[in-house]
Amino acid sequence: MGCGRVGASLAQNLEEHGHSVSVIDQNPEAFRRLDPSFEGNKVTGLGFDRDTLTQAGIEDAFAFAAVSDGDNSNILAARVVRETFGIENVVARIYDPHRAEIYQRLGIPTVATVRWTAFQVLRRLLPMGATDEYRDYSGKIQLSQIDIHEGWVGKPLRALEEASGARVAYVTRYGEGILPTSTTVLQENDTVHVLLLAAETALVERILTSPPAVSQ
Repeated sequence: MGCGRVGASLAQNLEEHGHSVSVIDQNPEAFRRLDPSFEGNKVTGLGFDRDTLTQAGIEDAFAFAAVSDGDNSNILAARVVRETFGIENVVARIYDPHRAEIYQRLGIPTVATVRWTAFQVLRRLLPMGATDEYRDYSGKIQLSQIDIHEGWVGKPLRALEEASGARVAYVTRYGEGILPTSTTVLQENDTVHVLLLAAETALVERILTSPPAVSQ
């Protein structure tokens, strides 16, 4: 739902990956953002209207993304799709970060646009720190990208885990993700993604953005 720049890009990417896609927007002019080669279904209407959703094929859908420019519309559509049509794989874009947290805890996965953008800008202004990439529905566990102090380079990732209490989920190396093993060593320019308790973010960040203790 929503054929703005995000919706159009998402629809085309999904189609390029071999998926069948329907796009809903109440403004038929919005479909002009789609590439002329787009073969998906274009439905004019409200994304939370049951008849519109049925016309778009929601009863056969695997997933639904609500990415219009209205928080209320996105949440309402996500709830209708999940509660009325039983689609489990649903995500909603939310501009208000506080509301995004509330709906996340209610079990509706959200992408908080403003917060995500702010984090990305902050990373470029102040590169040393942690960026929240994902939280579970309870908000207690998060996946974060952390800038590791150069003093850890050459040390096994298990040393980072032992020092911080966090778990290294994966590492991005030369643009590719790798799953670490017990012998994986941190290399220069690696990007480290860790799982940790949200309440301990500040502690983990302080440990890993500082040089390791001599015993490490």
